[in-house]
Amino acid sequence: MTELLDALINRKSPVDLDMFRVFWDRLERRQLHPGEAAAVLACLSTRMPSAATVEILVHSLGERRDQPSHRFAGAVNIVGTGGGPGTFNISTAAAIVAAAMGVPVVKTGSRGYASRAGSFDLLDQLGIARTTSYQQTGEMLERYRIACADYFVYPVELAALGRAVAPLGMRTLGRFVNTLGPFLAAVPVSAQLTGVSEHSHLAALRRLAAQQAPKRVWLCTNDLGADELLSVTDNLVHDVGAGTFWVRPAALGLGGGALSDLHAVADDSRRVEHFLGVLAGQGPPAAIATVCLNAAALAVLAGTTDGWASAVNTAREALDDGAALALVRRIRRDRARTYTGVRAS
Repeated sequence: MTELLDALINRKSPVDLDMFRVFWDRLERRQLHPGEAAAVLACLSTRMPSAATVEILVHSLGERRDQPSHRFAGAVNIVGTGGGPGTFNISTAAAIVAAAMGVPVVKTGSRGYASRAGSFDLLDQLGIARTTSYQQTGEMLERYRIACADYFVYPVELAALGRAVAPLGMRTLGRFVNTLGPFLAAVPVSAQLTGVSEHSHLAALRRLAAQQAPKRVWLCTNDLGADELLSVTDNLVHDVGAGTFWVRPAALGLGGGALSDLHAVADDSRRVEHFLGVLAGQGPPAAIATVCLNAAALAVLAGTTDGWASAVNTAREALDDGAALALVRRIRRDRARTYTGVRAS
């Protein structure tokens, strides 16, 4: 048994930085023992290790790559830890609405691990391309106020882990990776909104968020265990380094409905129809209110609004006047023109 695996399983000795360094080096050289990568991921995903171990793991990956040369000042990222109730793609909808409000948003994510469809799955179905470099991300931000970054923002070791555990797949073993995903991605924005579905993970995630300074990080939780702000319940926001505060939908003129109003559609063929319907201001009131609440949070976090009430109203206007839906159509249209050799305006 390797030193790292022994420490993770038996917990008789602390995990140190060199253990992870050796593991990543052996992974890169394809020198892991059969089943070793799957065993390490299984240990991490079955039970969240200590906050100190999580911090060491993230540091061990961060030191292996160059830091981004680009900086997207004033931009905010919205990404959750996954898990919790099976809601529709709320954070992706909120990112689009916030961009339609004038908030620069870099959206990170992945394919579905714990859910039926992750943000990448939905973007593919929508026909919205993900950016493949920081330069392209900056260009997309300048043109549309939103850019959806592909896997290039994540450590290459994650893809290597996925290959090493095949044919088991990361959907089975990658829960831990998904949880840490918001803090594994190198996204040079000014702020980040992250929903946390599992409250027991807060200690480790708060420690990681503190290492993101000067990036401002909000970690959001609620009693329903969703990894986004919800309009159907009160939400506690951990403004890392500055304290906590409550977001109470009723005080913002929101609320009503039930969690079931936020569930993903059972028929996958209707996913895009449902998503675009919400962006058009149609669908369950709770779904629309929840998207507006998260878009408002992005505006408040980015500092582009006078306050929560004003931000919620502006988000609702972006749905009612068609600005959010028009933004999606513009991005899709420009992509189609690019594919046919016509330069986008």
